[in-house]
Amino acid sequence: MEIYLNIAQIIVSVALVVIILLQVRSGGMGGGIFGGTDSAVYKTRRGVDRTLFNITVGLSCAFFVITILNVIITG
Repeated sequence: MEIYLNIAQIIVSVALVVIILLQVRSGGMGGGIFGGTDSAVYKTRRGVDRTLFNITVGLSCAFFVITILNVIITG
């Protein structure tokens, strides 16, 4: 069981990294880091952006649960 949890945790973590990297906006990272005006504007998530956000939340919850189960089982 421990091996399956480790494999699941690796798969979920790689998927989480890929989904987070896909969320880079068209403005790039420089706008928010260097005080661009985009950081103060609230935008609603629509379409693909919203789907990626929901997948990120789901994967992060799955990663948390798998990690807790892995810690409980391995002792």
